[in-house]
Amino acid sequence: MRKIVFALMASLLLHNGLLAQNSKATNTTSAKPLGHSIQIVLKPYQNTKIYIGTNYGKNRVLADSTLLNAQSEGVFESKTKLTPGIYFVVSPKYSILFDFLVDENQHFKIIADTAALTKFQVIGSTENEIFKEYSKSINDLGMQLSTIENKYKTATNAKDSASFKELYLTKDKEVKAARTNVIKTYPKSMTSFFLNVMQRPEAPAMPTINGKLDSLYPYYYVKNHFWDNVVFNDNRLIRTPFFEDKLDEYFKNYVSREPDSIIEELQYILTVAKTGKEIYPFLLFKFTNKYIAPEFMGQEKVFIHLFQNFFAKGDTVLLNEASKKSITERAYSMMANQLGLAAPSLIVNTPDNKKVSLYDQKAPYTFLAFWDPTCSHCKVEIPRLDSFYKASWKNLEVKIFSVNINFKELAAWKTFIQENHLEDWTHAYQTEEDLNKEIKAGLPTTIRQQYDVFKTPTFYLLDANKKIIAKNLSLEQFNDFLQNAHNKLAPKK
Repeated sequence: MRKIVFALMASLLLHNGLLAQNSKATNTTSAKPLGHSIQIVLKPYQNTKIYIGTNYGKNRVLADSTLLNAQSEGVFESKTKLTPGIYFVVSPKYSILFDFLVDENQHFKIIADTAALTKFQVIGSTENEIFKEYSKSINDLGMQLSTIENKYKTATNAKDSASFKELYLTKDKEVKAARTNVIKTYPKSMTSFFLNVMQRPEAPAMPTINGKLDSLYPYYYVKNHFWDNVVFNDNRLIRTPFFEDKLDEYFKNYVSREPDSIIEELQYILTVAKTGKEIYPFLLFKFTNKYIAPEFMGQEKVFIHLFQNFFAKGDTVLLNEASKKSITERAYSMMANQLGLAAPSLIVNTPDNKKVSLYDQKAPYTFLAFWDPTCSHCKVEIPRLDSFYKASWKNLEVKIFSVNINFKELAAWKTFIQENHLEDWTHAYQTEEDLNKEIKAGLPTTIRQQYDVFKTPTFYLLDANKKIIAKNLSLEQFNDFLQNAHNKLAPKK
């Protein structure tokens, strides 16, 4: 039996309660409810609570519960319908016992015994008859495939290896044929729907065009057919354990990391999904969470697009007030410091309280560092930054503009600069007075917001015109970026 782990999804959906399912079983003897009524006999459990669960993308959630009586009988029921999809029966100890389907017909009966779980019955559901018939055949074929694969791995000579490989390919064709047969025989069934979602197109052979092999054709063929027979507004997609994995695979292998390419894909997916009551918020928050703190530099642009084209156009109704405030502030904090934009104006005070402007610093490159002398991570990274500077950056004519964002720790700041010999840098901070003036004047952003300083240290690399050319990298990555940029500009010999 599979042990179920009910993960809490790290998304704003949790704060808004959108994951809530029917956690209470009514178990009444009243008239047939309008929603779902799934009777169950599950031996040998007696006088204990059992559950049904489902997927929410990669996570598993409980959908309903019932208290079995002394005859091992119970009923999952509510006036609310369940979202159609793949569900599973869960034991009192939260182990998954077996899967079944829930479609629009949500009045049927399950009979099972833990001593023979593969023989469970679903009475009154044609969809489950199709699903069970397919599952049995595919499980048998899967076991045969596994046996052949193990024999292939342990083969001691080339002849046996070739024989087992041929057997494996033959059996694999049977598996694909079984899937194709279900899709052709029951084209409108949920089983066919799920099989279509699971499928990946097979890459064709490279064609010859003008006497040359077109090596990109198989890639684009797979990309263009990856979502055949899948429509993104179908709520059943998130009630499967495989849709989100397929989505991640697509963005990892078939979508460029360039923000504009990602935006084009997301715009299409979310526009189509918008009529899906559950799938739309799932996708919107999945992509929001991914690109609000992206893996690759510059992809913050994707989050800003999501904010401007979805949240700012009314989709904040999906959020509670705290989440709405958080997402809005985060978006405005990122807008002014995107790659390719001029760095926001920055006029601050030197340690001896003279005004200094970022734009007065003339250099091919300016490295902008925001840090806090009380931050433990800064105490490690700032000296490392100086090591890179002294080792090579200084020779590349890089200037470091260092900003202390904690005006309450001026003494500690000055001591740290002196003890770590941070020479040749421009050191500065914003005074409390200047900060209060900004706030009193009602300016839309402070320095922290303009430069998205929500963690320390925060680093930027600017070109000669103070345009942002790199951000959110490790010092090693900044070093590689600088070296590559310098080599490109160096005169060719």
